[in-house]
Amino acid sequence: MNEKSKNGVNEQVFHWDLRALRLPRLVEADPRGRHIPCTLTTRTKPLWQGSETEVPACTLSPELVEALRNAHRAGQVVRGLESAARRLANEDRGLGLVDRHSGVPRGVRVSRLLVMADDGAERFYRQMETLLRQHGPRLLALRLDVDAEAFGALIFGPGRRVRLLMLDHKEAVSAFLLALPSPLSKIG
Repeated sequence: MNEKSKNGVNEQVFHWDLRALRLPRLVEADPRGRHIPCTLTTRTKPLWQGSETEVPACTLSPELVEALRNAHRAGQVVRGLESAARRLANEDRGLGLVDRHSGVPRGVRVSRLLVMADDGAERFYRQMETLLRQHGPRLLALRLDVDAEAFGALIFGPGRRVRLLMLDHKEAVSAFLLALPSPLSKIG
């Protein structure tokens, strides 16, 4: 991700660079977290044909499915693009108010994760890019090698399509990131 974006209410300019993102403290503190930056940058895909914004891509493993199911059971999942956009906008307004009242700049870490299927229309991925630009360094997106039908069936049961899930709690984001396979595990 190599582009600048404005971060919502506080108008901070954020230069997209996966290597520069500050991961949740829970990930940084965990010994398994050392491989996460490498995992996120080893395999990336443009969001849509012609886009300069690249997001990490990976295969949906049983560990990732379990992390998503646990987040869903805990009520830490927002389903769908419109719901995620609405939630992010509300949170951004709240963060802006807190920042103005406190007068102290807040450190920004990844605290929300967009997990998307790989069979969306270009318009869908353009909207994803807009969300990433608007919500800067607190939002990370990851593209799975799975279609919406299979993705939905694995998380919610047969016949339930899902193109996008947003993990909206830092514990759920951390659990998902820590469940990512190490790029070294594929060697050998």
